[in-house]
Amino acid sequence: MSIKSPLTVGQAVIKLLEQYGVDTVFGIPGVHTLDFCRGLNISHIQHVQARNEQGAGFMADGYARASGRPGVALVISGPGVTNALTAIGQAYADSIPVLMLSADAASHTLGKGWGCLHEVPRLTDTTEPLTALAATAMSPDDVPELLAKAFSIFASERPRPVHIAIPIDILKMPVETEWWAVNLPERPTASAQNIKTACEILSQAKQPMICVGGGAWRAGDHITQIAEKLGAPVIASTAGKGIIDDNHALSLSAGTVRGEVQVYLKQADVVLAIGTELSEVDSFVETLEINGKLIRVDIDPRKMTDLYPADLALIADASQAAEAINNGLSNITARVESQDEVAEIRKAIDNNLSNRESRHRIALDVLRETLDENTIVMTDICQLAYTGAFAFNVSAPRLWNYPAGYCTLGCGLPDAIGAKLALPDVPVICFAGDGGFMFTVQELVTAAELKLPIPIILWNNSALQQIKDDMIAREIEPVGVLGINPDFIALAQSCHCAALAIDSAEGLSEAVKNAFKHDRPTLIEIIETDSWLDS
Repeated sequence: MSIKSPLTVGQAVIKLLEQYGVDTVFGIPGVHTLDFCRGLNISHIQHVQARNEQGAGFMADGYARASGRPGVALVISGPGVTNALTAIGQAYADSIPVLMLSADAASHTLGKGWGCLHEVPRLTDTTEPLTALAATAMSPDDVPELLAKAFSIFASERPRPVHIAIPIDILKMPVETEWWAVNLPERPTASAQNIKTACEILSQAKQPMICVGGGAWRAGDHITQIAEKLGAPVIASTAGKGIIDDNHALSLSAGTVRGEVQVYLKQADVVLAIGTELSEVDSFVETLEINGKLIRVDIDPRKMTDLYPADLALIADASQAAEAINNGLSNITARVESQDEVAEIRKAIDNNLSNRESRHRIALDVLRETLDENTIVMTDICQLAYTGAFAFNVSAPRLWNYPAGYCTLGCGLPDAIGAKLALPDVPVICFAGDGGFMFTVQELVTAAELKLPIPIILWNNSALQQIKDDMIAREIEPVGVLGINPDFIALAQSCHCAALAIDSAEGLSEAVKNAFKHDRPTLIEIIETDSWLDS
């Protein structure tokens, strides 16, 4: 009888990931991750070869951002980790569940500075500030415990990224016992007394308003009903866009960035904030002026005493708390003036658009008319996305993805790749600017290799335009924001993608429709100064 060899740690890790529901990992194999690769060869997990570990991190982020399931980046120690760390920072800022698995130098060398291959002394010290957990497995038995902690964080806490490093000697060690996924803990729930108090405060409000963020993405139906019962306008962060349908008469979409909305928020006598930090990156003011009582619902207890201390703190899963509040509200006369006020603010925003925003709006309107309602939009950090946050309507959460939390260039294309792999039956489109697109342009090859029909709307203004605008506004002579671009059409074609420039609204619509029919990405270039965008 043949004796079956035990699995190595590297193989057992991959097997355990499958038990936790992982079906895709993103990375670039290296000499330190060969034992992970040995495990991938006997698993059902798809390995996606990125062209840079930063792209791998963003793909894991996009996978999780679109689906709600943890995304996984598998990288070497040293440069693999540091390349991916920008994407981990993005996931941390936006509370996205990403697991970064990495190798590390041999355990007996750690922290000694011997100059080992891919060595970063105290590797997890570099990732600790941007993760909910950063830890090194110093024995095979540490690994299942650390993975259990990671997936427990994703399931029951604020779902920030986790980094687990496994030294190369540990990866090769045999695993003599079977590893099993643990039962994951539940999310916290609000007490009956706090729910009752929240309902009493809301019922007595004369001018209530609701602010929602990405943490409330599962609570949309209940939040919509609360808004309708109270006649309360709903203001979303960029991550909360679509939690209540942007087309709803009480929705101000992701309007926190607009001065018109900020002034309106001051008038609220009660603000119900659900799953939102009320952060600077959603408003571009240091603090919003909130004059009324503040009821905060958040899974993270640290949010209750930050810049916006809660008058009533509900440390709870947003969906559970919103359902309980909705059920507890009865015999309320909805504030009827709210819908007219919301309509007036929307009109004021439209009337106050800058010339550049008006040009964005023309293209965004064409895209909205062309795209299916369930299309996932993954945006890079670009002015088209800034305008789209309040001017491109979506009907459900996680259809609009503009990672404002970290606001790093280069996320759009790899995020779109991750989203498409997570939800292959859902259409995915990318919006990018010419500057940010160049950060991760090499991932066009990855998308082409995977035969992903992703339209990429490239808004070309031949500059880092937002920074140029900021310099001019502060009377600074522009420096470092103007430079030559490649021929984007030729560049995309050289990466095995379709590509074309468009010069009309009809051309844009037709190009997008055709792009979804291809077996590869299509780059669609829009020149900001083209005459068809004149208002």
